[in-house]
Amino acid sequence: MALLSIAKMKPKPLMPGPTVVSDKPYKFIPPHDNRLWPWLFGKYLPTYLRKHQGIGSWELAGREHIEASLKAGHGILVVPNHPRPSDPISLGLIVGALKQNINIMASAHLFFGSKLYSWLLPRIGAFSVYREGLDRESLRTSIDILATARRPLVVFAEGVVTRTNDRLIELQDGTAFIARTAAKQRAEKVPGGKVVVHPLAVRYTFKGDLDMGLGRVLDRIELRLGWQTQRELPLHQRVLKLGEALLGLKEVEYFGETTAGLVSERLARLLERVLCPLEQEWLNGRSEGNVVNRVKNLRKVMLPRLVEGKLTDPERAHLWKCLYDLEIAQQIFHYPPDYLGTHPTPERLLETVARFEEALGEADPEVVGPVHLKFEFGPAIEVNPVRDKKAPSDPLMDQLRQGLTKMLGLAST
Repeated sequence: MALLSIAKMKPKPLMPGPTVVSDKPYKFIPPHDNRLWPWLFGKYLPTYLRKHQGIGSWELAGREHIEASLKAGHGILVVPNHPRPSDPISLGLIVGALKQNINIMASAHLFFGSKLYSWLLPRIGAFSVYREGLDRESLRTSIDILATARRPLVVFAEGVVTRTNDRLIELQDGTAFIARTAAKQRAEKVPGGKVVVHPLAVRYTFKGDLDMGLGRVLDRIELRLGWQTQRELPLHQRVLKLGEALLGLKEVEYFGETTAGLVSERLARLLERVLCPLEQEWLNGRSEGNVVNRVKNLRKVMLPRLVEGKLTDPERAHLWKCLYDLEIAQQIFHYPPDYLGTHPTPERLLETVARFEEALGEADPEVVGPVHLKFEFGPAIEVNPVRDKKAPSDPLMDQLRQGLTKMLGLAST
């Protein structure tokens, strides 16, 4: 497990898997407006996705919906679910199929992850958003793209990579704010001009040899824990056993011992044990919303102090430890207790094991393939610039969620 070193002059912990945390000052990165780089990237994209993301085939359904909006000249907001880190890059397949470039709002940490990404992302239409604060430039850019109908804009409204094909978490309300503000501006600039939202369902289906592909990853994790490989067990049982072990390790880290009860109870108890002390320290009490929002609220307070660079070494070490805890809380949230059930699909097993690897500090979990990727566009949802304040919830977000839920084949919530 990741340990926080406080012996160094500039302590930085090994974070538990991929992190959006950086101690660098944030600066907005705008998109480049060109056609050459998206075209060149599109030529290599299928090869890249096959070699590095295990995507052996793909399809596009519902294209008539998006093509109708393009033909009508609407400002177009595309809102996909976000089951894999590769989703933004994979959208390049749609660009090629529709022969239509897009802009993508992408988390700022992606631009700082590598020199290749920081160079490539703006050139293929992506721009940064600082999710831990009010990023006015990113908002202004988003609204302008829609109001001028320059290109379709993609926003991942879940706000995080969920690692779940079969679950849709709460959508961020900022999506509706962008859409309504843009709709108002477009109506003022172009008589009869509209902004529409298209839900985009993204689903991966495994097409390979599960015993061989997943078994290899499980062997490696078991050996890392100091176990003998558990090959005599069915894959489902091996995954459950590893999950029990990793949960127990985290309970020992935070409680000093393992706890009793159902997995759902233990996860909920561990989550509150991680988050509540942080909220008490930094926010003087529990904040509202789901775990993603609670983590976001805490980062908003913590990160400015980290970036400011005026902390003593012990203060800096403590702050990194708090940020580590936030990563753990978000990981716990992405383990739906009933996700595996009694007869889990190959996709659910693969997603769960990928989260295990991230929990053990692996920034790039092994991709097991091949998988088939299906995109499906839903019908356009016309954006009313004025929200119905009498409605108990946001009608636009309700329609968007219903569209995604239906296309993904999920139970209505």
